[in-house]
Amino acid sequence: MRKILLVEDDLSLIEGLKFALSKHGFDVTVSRTLQEAKKCFDQDEYHMILLDLMLPDGSGFELCRAVRQTSNVPIIFLTASDEEANVVMGLDLGGDDYMTKPLKLNELVSRMNAAWRRSGVAKEQAAELSANGITVKLLEGRVLKNGIDLELTAAEYRLLCMFMQNPKIVLSKEQIMQKLWDGRESFIDDNTLAVYISRLRDKIEDHPKQPSFLITIRGMGYKWNIE
Repeated sequence: MRKILLVEDDLSLIEGLKFALSKHGFDVTVSRTLQEAKKCFDQDEYHMILLDLMLPDGSGFELCRAVRQTSNVPIIFLTASDEEANVVMGLDLGGDDYMTKPLKLNELVSRMNAAWRRSGVAKEQAAELSANGITVKLLEGRVLKNGIDLELTAAEYRLLCMFMQNPKIVLSKEQIMQKLWDGRESFIDDNTLAVYISRLRDKIEDHPKQPSFLITIRGMGYKWNIE
């Protein structure tokens, strides 16, 4: 059964979509706010996200941006706005499709199936990141070192994915903090980032005090080095 994360705050639409999609064999989880959706995504694996643009505590664009840091799960925007700027922004951020309300269920299901078909090969290829004996299973949210599962926090996981997706590229501290936390967590500073880096090294490096994977480039930032 394919698991769907429905991010929508309109109660009448939620009930209708959940009932209809369940009849089509989908397992639907509902989130009515941006923060609730982020928590659901961090805690479970989904095969698709149906994402409203306007949420009580923020924009669906923000969730799309966060999801694309670690996952290629298909995302379809559901919104009352069909303005070209919003459509372009949604697709540029990594959305797979865009539907305006009121929705036609048969068309929605067809678009969902089309998104799965289009993404099939690409998602198989991008389902894992692997280097230096470290494997990240993106769709499962798992990290293994030499085949053994590692227990990472959400922040450590995001950091590792970011570095592995940008091998041999020096990333400044500012780039890392902006990309991972997008300015939402004001308590994140250079010292806090250094703590996250140190904790991640303790878990992934053979010799954390002399790291060979996640290395510091003095005066510039950090780099994921491939041996």
